[in-house]
Amino acid sequence: MKPLSRNAIIGYPAGIITGISYGLNPLFGMPLIRDGVSIGSILFFRYAIAVLLLGGFLLLTRQSFRITLRQAGVLLVLGLLYTCSSLFLFEAYNYIASGLATTLVFLYPAMVAIIMVFLRVVPSWPVWVSLVATFVGVIIMTQGDSSQAIHPVGVAFSLASAFVYSLFIVIINRSKAISTLSNTVLTFYALLVGTAIFLGRVFLSSEGRLTTGIEGCTAWCNLLALALLPTIVSTASLAVATRNIGATKASVLGVFEPVTAILVGTLVLGEALTANILVGILLSIAAVTFMIAFTKR
Repeated sequence: MKPLSRNAIIGYPAGIITGISYGLNPLFGMPLIRDGVSIGSILFFRYAIAVLLLGGFLLLTRQSFRITLRQAGVLLVLGLLYTCSSLFLFEAYNYIASGLATTLVFLYPAMVAIIMVFLRVVPSWPVWVSLVATFVGVIIMTQGDSSQAIHPVGVAFSLASAFVYSLFIVIINRSKAISTLSNTVLTFYALLVGTAIFLGRVFLSSEGRLTTGIEGCTAWCNLLALALLPTIVSTASLAVATRNIGATKASVLGVFEPVTAILVGTLVLGEALTANILVGILLSIAAVTFMIAFTKR
């Protein structure tokens, strides 16, 4: 077996970081929802804080904000897709357990593979085996006990989040227009679009003031954590992973997303942990290990 290439050494860890950091959404989001903060406000502050941090970083490192009109169009689409993915996921939290909702989003690897096939990029057989195994693992994880009510609306929101997230991944991987942009600039503009959308959503809706329910240091720390980990870190590392190992492999490595979400839901949020969940986690991890061992860039 040949050693992993430089792209693989960079891309695989980045994909794992993406999954873990995105899986932390329930850890910081659910306490805010339970305190009565609207989803629009949560996502606005999450994106706005992230944009300020990234903008400050770009200024300190003297990176250019300049983009072409064509790049602006692609970044607008990416921002819309990422915004919809976040919105659908948080809406799903209102109907089903947060761990289950975030787990269902992990069905996006199958969607990515199907989209890539339509683009005439057919994955190798180890990737297909891994896709099938991770899909089965996620399905097993969703088979909870009677304490886990599976509301169809929550499932629909989670699947919608998965679909637009898969489109986000494919565009990053395939668009030549943004191939010259740094990961930080790409992330900055994608989140800037989301900030504008959520600000408009709050003002046009009847959700109340932006800061309703946001009280005390803990709430602001949760918002800061949402901006850093499941937003900046996950989006930037996703861009690194897709550019180095491809969209399909990067999406399969997102198996660490449901694993993290399930652990958070069980250990922190008091959600049920069943034998099915444990079996699903083990199967998914085995599938990822198989993919890394038998594929090379």
